[in-house]
Amino acid sequence: MADDDDFAALFEQSQQRTPSTRRLKAGEVVDGTVVAIADDVVFVDVGTKAEGRIARTDLSDEHGKLRVGVGDRVRATVIDPGGRDAPVLAVQLGRGGVDASLLETAATAGTPVEGEIVKAVKAGLEVMIGNIRAFCPASQVELGPSGDLAAWVGQRHFFRVLEVRDHGRSVVVSRRALLQAEREQQAEAVLARLEVGAELDGIVQTIQPYGVFVDLGGIEGLVHVSELGHGRVASPSDVVSVGEQVRVKVLAIEAGIAKAGGKGSAPRISLSMKALVQAEPAASGPEDQVLTGTVSRIEGNGIFVDTPRGGGFVPVAELDLPPGGDPRRTYAVGQTIDVVVLRSSGGKLRLSVRKVAEAEARRNYRDFRSNAGKSSGALGSLGDLLRDRLPDAPAAAAAPAAAAKPPRRKATDPAVRSKPR
Repeated sequence: MADDDDFAALFEQSQQRTPSTRRLKAGEVVDGTVVAIADDVVFVDVGTKAEGRIARTDLSDEHGKLRVGVGDRVRATVIDPGGRDAPVLAVQLGRGGVDASLLETAATAGTPVEGEIVKAVKAGLEVMIGNIRAFCPASQVELGPSGDLAAWVGQRHFFRVLEVRDHGRSVVVSRRALLQAEREQQAEAVLARLEVGAELDGIVQTIQPYGVFVDLGGIEGLVHVSELGHGRVASPSDVVSVGEQVRVKVLAIEAGIAKAGGKGSAPRISLSMKALVQAEPAASGPEDQVLTGTVSRIEGNGIFVDTPRGGGFVPVAELDLPPGGDPRRTYAVGQTIDVVVLRSSGGKLRLSVRKVAEAEARRNYRDFRSNAGKSSGALGSLGDLLRDRLPDAPAAAAAPAAAAKPPRRKATDPAVRSKPR
């Protein structure tokens, strides 16, 4: 009886809030707060005049235990917005009971659904969306290469439903589609504040012989090979690698459509890394210095390491991994590793694990040559050694030899003239 009274009080309190004029539409994703819980339905405040209703089974685990309580925040998808006074009908997609009709609604409206990656299969991933099994092709996992698919198992992500067939027995989803939509939204914000002279952080997307394309957050710019660094750069891949974070300066913005997704071409943005290196002091530390650092973050394209000289990035190409290896399965946050600095740009270090052995070998060889040179200069020839230790030895040795050798007689000597012929 007390529970009924509590529920009635909570429901009455929720009804006394100021009515809202917000109108929802089918397929819309909403965030709300649980305000009341009944035997078969959960009431959620989503900012409308009437509370949204989610079936209690959709918010319960496999044992029937409710996973939320009053005051908790939930994300739901509108299935039927109802009339002006009718309660909004909503159901959470991805964490409760889901049927094919809900996925079809999500596909039509472009609504994200949440799923758990349960298995890596040939050419893709198996994803559980509620109790429905879906397939995400490898090409739809990431904007770039998805890497080792097995590393994704156990993760939860949001996906866009691309196709629902055979009453839910064949469902295809994409994570890439959501990421691309987010990039387009980010591009609008970036373009709004983009101007010549601005300094930005970006991610290297592609490498060409003439330069590299850097993602500035939904829109790309080009760092020409002549702007990668001071001096001649034989190949851009010697300076940066795909997936590496770099600091760039905007040199020019050519005319174009300044809105991502608009008609026409996007503006052409010229960038420079060299312009930021000019004002930066030269990196300190001896050549081929091996540093001991700690892994601070791990990504599919490399690892971030904190060193005594600052933080740096080790791209996959500079890790000691077998072909196709994934750093997320080899390294751990907090792990101690040895690295060598390849270059410093924009206050960031580019590091290598693979070249540590080479650096140590070169350093040992230089030490050997240096010690050999010092030894040779100190020893000198055998004569130098004897002269240093016996300074009077040459004079003493020459005196007996001079005494034993008879003097050479001249032709004018009488003894020579009287010698019989």
